[in-house]
Amino acid sequence: MSANSTLPIERHTIFQNSLMSALLDGIYDGEMTVSELLGHGNFGLGTFDALDGEMVIIDGTCYQLRGDGTATVADLTQRSPFAVATNFVPRIVRTAPAGTVRADLSTFIDSLLPSKNYMYALRITGRFDFVKVRTVTKQQRPYRPMVDATGDDAEHTFTDITGVIAGFRTPVYEKGISVPGCHVHFIDDDRTRGGHILDFTVGEATIEVCPATDLKLRLPLTHDFSRAELSPEDLDQQLHTTEVKQ
Repeated sequence: MSANSTLPIERHTIFQNSLMSALLDGIYDGEMTVSELLGHGNFGLGTFDALDGEMVIIDGTCYQLRGDGTATVADLTQRSPFAVATNFVPRIVRTAPAGTVRADLSTFIDSLLPSKNYMYALRITGRFDFVKVRTVTKQQRPYRPMVDATGDDAEHTFTDITGVIAGFRTPVYEKGISVPGCHVHFIDDDRTRGGHILDFTVGEATIEVCPATDLKLRLPLTHDFSRAELSPEDLDQQLHTTEVKQ
């Protein structure tokens, strides 16, 4: 926590559809449409039915990031089994240190935050020396747990690229509800390439942070969700394998 920071000055809500632990257990069919999700925010991330690519929402438009590294505008009728959204209001704005890699930038961002006990939406906009991403690929029933499904992930590396890194920094106490730490996706300025961030190096970029104090959580009303294993003993390992991929 930065000694010079002040607490959030007003309440701000993050909306979440379903649980990360449900996604880990293979609950890949969603009730919520993209149209409904956009009613909860103009910024966010998630995935689509059957893990058919990554999702990123920028300036009120939802994009689908596919396994071949391409990005297209999602159809409003598509559904999502897991997504997080908010109306992005940047209250902390800083220049990202040039040459910084993902791990070091996460530490730098933490130093800007008023407290590690709140939620934050993060947007990093600019040029990156390289961005390494992976993207989940569409699954077929019977669905495998996510730790197995992500073994099919396609990885791509983009060099000297301009775009947006978008996502959330979530407190450790939300582990299982969401992804603890920084969970971020990337899309380029042309909105044609992107994926789930594995690593990157900053060229010239601006960091914007939107603090949040309230979480609105929507749980699925499905048989699959009611029978899901939402507290696995190896939750930490599953999160590391599916989100960090190291």
